[in-house]
Amino acid sequence: MTINANTKIATILKQHPDALDAIVSISPKFEKLRNPLLRKIMAGRTSLAMASKIGGCSVNDFFVKLKPLGFEIDSTTQVIEKAATGKMPEIFTSLKKEQIVSLDVRPVLAAGSDPLNLILENVNSLETGKCLKIINTFEPTPLIIMLEKKGFVTYTDTINDELIETYFYKKSDSKKEIIPVINTSGGWDEIIQQYNNKLQTIDVRALEMPLPMLTILEALEKLPSDHALYVYHKRIPVFLLPELAEKKFDYRIKEISDGEVHLLIFKS
Repeated sequence: MTINANTKIATILKQHPDALDAIVSISPKFEKLRNPLLRKIMAGRTSLAMASKIGGCSVNDFFVKLKPLGFEIDSTTQVIEKAATGKMPEIFTSLKKEQIVSLDVRPVLAAGSDPLNLILENVNSLETGKCLKIINTFEPTPLIIMLEKKGFVTYTDTINDELIETYFYKKSDSKKEIIPVINTSGGWDEIIQQYNNKLQTIDVRALEMPLPMLTILEALEKLPSDHALYVYHKRIPVFLLPELAEKKFDYRIKEISDGEVHLLIFKS
């Protein structure tokens, strides 16, 4: 396989089993690729040229590591700039400054707090024709999924490995209700008993955003239809709930204490 500066990381990883170790060895910033879920999110949209900026290295560093694995190197192909790999839609470039509401959640995260309520407050108060720009250290995938289904137009701009700006434009036909109804109704003990020996358990409390939601969704893909998933979480996963309804899963939530929530997820 011939690779160049525009080749996606995902394409390279699919081609050779040792490519992951080779890429990770280039920079400590690529260690996150070892996580299957983060790899799934990042690798498919990241070219070698983009990765070199993230890792503080050169495209040639990738060529040097990957050539011994059998990859043929094309060093003459010009880098396709962001204009072709993910150009900001005109709907965003035509916005005036007063139409953009900026929200930097990095200080909130650095203080160990959850910016969820702050984000939802800004989303719910956003006027039609305006855009919310969230400044963060990671791509808020769950929020993107939820708001796109509500009719918002989204765009993510990765400035560097520690700075990501995500834009949410509210169209006139965007749905007003953003916060889903949370089902905390009874029947917890009955459901536990119903799935007595058919419970699968996962603990997402130690995972960084957006891994909790992605981990749960991945577990549900493999969950037998006659089983239930028991989840240990730090908070009520607001962005997950619409996904569960769409995938025809029911759920129950049990708030144990501040910072600990248990969920039961099962087929409707």
